Amino acid sequence: MMGADRSTGHEPVVGTEHWTDKDGVRLFLWRKVADARPRAGTILFVHGSSMAGQPTFDLQVAGRTDSSVMEWFAGRGYDTWSVDMEGYGRSDKSRDINSDLSTGADDLAAASRYIQDSAGSGPLLVYGISSGALRAAIFAMRHPERVARLALDAFVWTGAGSPTLEERAKKLDQFRATNRRPIDRAFVRSIFNRDHPGTGDDATVEAFADAILALDDSVPTGTYVDMCANLPMVDPEKLTMPVIVMRGQYDGIAGMDDLVDFFKRLPNPDKHFAVMPGIAHASFQQKNYALVYHILASFFAQPEPVYRG
Repeated sequence: MMGADRSTGHEPVVGTEHWTDKDGVRLFLWRKVADARPRAGTILFVHGSSMAGQPTFDLQVAGRTDSSVMEWFAGRGYDTWSVDMEGYGRSDKSRDINSDLSTGADDLAAASRYIQDSAGSGPLLVYGISSGALRAAIFAMRHPERVARLALDAFVWTGAGSPTLEERAKKLDQFRATNRRPIDRAFVRSIFNRDHPGTGDDATVEAFADAILALDDSVPTGTYVDMCANLPMVDPEKLTMPVIVMRGQYDGIAGMDDLVDFFKRLPNPDKHFAVMPGIAHASFQQKNYALVYHILASFFAQPEPVYRG
């Protein structure tokens, strides 16, 4: 393990690397925790289609207060983890597969088992963004006993009403023909320009690109294929834990009517729908990231109801 100290508030936040095995596939996990603080819970952050875990959840940007969501939550008493899906970042890239959504859910099963065994945690607080939200939801359907609360950000259910997926589907044959697709700085910038230019500041976008491209110059195609051709892959009625659906005002992935229909079918009455003003797709890298932190923190810290009826 390799450690690094940073400061959030008055407590040191320690970062350590961890590795686990999924049937012979090595997966990289990154943990940030302030050991001197009481534990408020254990969070597993799940990345999207085009970048690994650390660039998304532990991004360091000079002059940007609380840029790392992992540090922000760690400084408030949470044990925070992210995992690189197979084919991404520091995790194994040796298999000739496209790392689809089901494979990602398998990765989360392996990661959650490692976290619960090594950290002695109970059910996890799980946050996923974009295809990471789909991975997290499939994992939660398969292993509901491991998920205390589930946050789905930039989620898509059937794909209806998604201009981004409509445009992406034009390249479906291309994505099906190969297991990986190239990414570069122009691609990362396009994430912030395709829905509503101006939602992210230039310094953050460039730092995000630097962090992503330091780990990957290509990423798997599986989530793109699934999101264009195989939705729906989540049955909301099988998500029995408390759920929050988080939708950026300008997000071109998450169609509003699609999400509302999904939300109606969630069986647990402890369910929430949050529309985030001024936010497009990459919530933690937007100018309004502080309100995203607030919404997520409120959901994760919500007390259990005294009366259920």
